[in-house]
Amino acid sequence: MNRLGKKANETLIEMALSADGEEYNGPETISTAGSEIPSSSEIDKRHQSKDSIFFRDGVRRIDFVLSYVDDLNKEWEKKLERRKEFESNLQKAGLELETEDKKESEDGKIFFVKIHAPWEVLITYAEVLNIKVPIRENDIPPMVENPLDCVLFPLRLPEKVMHPEPDYFTAPFSKDKQELYLINDESTFFSPSMRNRIVNYILTRCPYGTEEGKKKFGIKRLLNNGTYTAAYPLHDCQYWKKASDPNCDSERYTLYMEWARFLRFYKEQPLVLIRKYYGEKIGIYFAWLGFYTEMLFLAAVVGLICFLYGLFTMDENMSSKEICDPAIGGEIIMCPLCDRDCEYWRLNTTCESSQYSHLFDNVATLFFAIFMGIWVTLFLEFWKRRQARLKYEWDLVDFEEEQQQLQLRPEYEAKCTQKKKNPVTQEMEPYLPLTSQAVRFCISGATVLFWVSLIIASMIAVIVYRLAVYAAFASLMENTQTLQPISGVLTPQLATSVTASCLNFVIIMILNFFYERIAIWITDMEIPRTHMEYENRLTMKMFLFQFVNYYSSCFYVAFFKGKFVGYPGAYTYMFNRWRNEECDPAGCLIELTTQLTIVMAGKQIWGNIQEAIVPWICNWWGRRKARNNPENLYSRWEQDHDLQTFGALGLFYEYLEMVIQFGFITLFVASFPLAPLLALMNNILEIRVDSWKLTTQYRRPVAAKAHSIGVWQEILNGMAILSVVTNAFIVAFTSDMIPRLVYYYAYSENEDSPMSGYINNSLSVFLISDFPERNEPKENPENFVICRYRDYRYPPGHEKKYLHTMQFWHILAAKLAFIIIMEHVVFIVKFFVAWMIPDVPADVKAKIKREKYLTQKILHEYELEKLKERLCQGDKRATEKEFIATEGRMELSRAM
Repeated sequence: MNRLGKKANETLIEMALSADGEEYNGPETISTAGSEIPSSSEIDKRHQSKDSIFFRDGVRRIDFVLSYVDDLNKEWEKKLERRKEFESNLQKAGLELETEDKKESEDGKIFFVKIHAPWEVLITYAEVLNIKVPIRENDIPPMVENPLDCVLFPLRLPEKVMHPEPDYFTAPFSKDKQELYLINDESTFFSPSMRNRIVNYILTRCPYGTEEGKKKFGIKRLLNNGTYTAAYPLHDCQYWKKASDPNCDSERYTLYMEWARFLRFYKEQPLVLIRKYYGEKIGIYFAWLGFYTEMLFLAAVVGLICFLYGLFTMDENMSSKEICDPAIGGEIIMCPLCDRDCEYWRLNTTCESSQYSHLFDNVATLFFAIFMGIWVTLFLEFWKRRQARLKYEWDLVDFEEEQQQLQLRPEYEAKCTQKKKNPVTQEMEPYLPLTSQAVRFCISGATVLFWVSLIIASMIAVIVYRLAVYAAFASLMENTQTLQPISGVLTPQLATSVTASCLNFVIIMILNFFYERIAIWITDMEIPRTHMEYENRLTMKMFLFQFVNYYSSCFYVAFFKGKFVGYPGAYTYMFNRWRNEECDPAGCLIELTTQLTIVMAGKQIWGNIQEAIVPWICNWWGRRKARNNPENLYSRWEQDHDLQTFGALGLFYEYLEMVIQFGFITLFVASFPLAPLLALMNNILEIRVDSWKLTTQYRRPVAAKAHSIGVWQEILNGMAILSVVTNAFIVAFTSDMIPRLVYYYAYSENEDSPMSGYINNSLSVFLISDFPERNEPKENPENFVICRYRDYRYPPGHEKKYLHTMQFWHILAAKLAFIIIMEHVVFIVKFFVAWMIPDVPADVKAKIKREKYLTQKILHEYELEKLKERLCQGDKRATEKEFIATEGRMELSRAM
């Protein structure tokens, strides 16, 4: 094991030895209540409120709470024994416990074990966890004021909320150098989030006995087997009012008033206070979400301008004019949309849909696709800079190495019984044999592959649904008089697309529900070594599944629908039964827009219902009895016990939701310029919903450290590159832009109006008498001789009858050339922008170097002073050579 891991293990080994009967010489333990027997000192609840975060003495802070129900079933004695052993070992580790009898609880069933970490425990594990603490107030001048501060003043929060405490130079804590740190008050030196992180570290590694020949330890196992029902740190007060205790900071109340209310949606986020209360991991999530939302504002404005351009030029669109013209579109007879049951129809019946298609299929589409390719690069590069600044401000610069040292999962240590020597530390550490890893990875890979195949099968089922009901919709709309008024807007293609999109969304949510549990199970089975490995593996599994699940239908509409239709008399069929779908005469882009809007909006609405309404209903139901009780009977630990559990994967789902949204607004944005605006509106709500539920509806999460958004950064980078390719293909193959440009420059014969005649040019002619019996409509009441279809083929009577014309190949060549040119231009600009913008701001680099130098100087001066004291006291070990060496090291540090 590494050095810090060894130190932590030695502490726990002492506990284990003590449990076996050896004398324990750790910190003195004080416990006011036993594990199973309630304290004899009863509190008069009529005179003393229990809405407190302190033990009964009002001095010792409650850092963690365990709860359990003393149910008399067949497992009762085993659970009792586990609890006694576990709590005994906690006390031997130096923690202090105080038990609230079930008679004290609101429902008369639940015991609560309150845990306090005294100073000796805190300083011991602060050194083990390498926690950085203040050594001197920061004397580096603040950044130059932004000239826009006066304009942005309405968006600012009060200074005491944004920066609740001064900025300090920090150094890793050491018990031997306590005089070095700014310890004004031992009870407040470590923040509550640091305290609950230390206690949680002990709880996850504390043994509770041996079962089936294996040593068992950790609160997680005890929660899983029902020995305890909950383990959580306390909120510091009720969210709607300040605590009556002056020793409580009431940070939860401040967060609720200044951050978690929707009416504060236009205000900046108090990131320093979020980090202080919830820890760096949650703080970095809200920092990223806020930055992403800020950057969306620019994309939303540009997208809205592109949409307005399409709206204002709708009447000038020559294609829709010709389709709507009774003399042109009204005289063009289109071939039936399905075999046998469908009739011939006139092109001008799609007048309204062709006009709406112009909203998204115009010249601005190309500009917006290129703009978004550059925007996503700016977003990722500027986020790297913002993240680097947070790493410095939150003392996370050297965190990567620390994380690798500290995040060894207890499950890995418990399940890996074999040990081998670490070549770096020369310590014996657990490991998983290569053969076992290979078997587990094969099972995991096969499971993921099966579920991805299941998604593809479900998508094919939806496609079959589209093909099966398409003929029904076409026949229904042609033969039902009541639907005639809306037949121009609700075409058979659109009706099929809307219903199929809704069905697809329902299937997506069902598959998500089951796969989430499967992904967690197979990741647990792999036994990842560290917490980082666990999260990264789960993230990749979940994202791969979600990527295929959410985007497969959009990929189908964008790149497959209408591309393999064939032509009248030689249609292509799926499974030799269902005729492949055709695009609307105005193009497939409007259908992609419909698909994207339904799936994206549906996911956001459903997500907000799950995140806000469901927890609120669960909490309301759980507290329905307690609402009738006076406050002094409803203790702080009971109030938090009745809240929902945020869980270790709570942030994972938040990131996943936002990254899936990021895919919608980048991969398919060429089809829907309003997607960034919808995302912006959702994210403004998302920030307040997430903050509200975290502050009011959930127990306080255990503080955790993180220096970045982790593997999500790489996923975003991959999606940014893929988005350039997908948008280039959408503009080339899904929209009608390239065929229109080819017609404009190469085939137009009208110099005054170059686009006139485009509709007639884009429709080929088919002789109705050439229909095979399988395709020919049952009726032809008007005795049409020819019908038109969307393609570039030679007409009847030509020597190359029904083969592709030269214009088809010209358009195909132009599409491929456009893809190559657009991709290269955007990629060159992207990489140039990424090269131009450094990942770490220059002032942050300078501050990091300055802080390292000053920290080293302070530590060296401290060592020199201690050495002088020893010399003055006549300590023979403090030789003159040691003094000279220490002074020389200080000089060398200054020179460096």
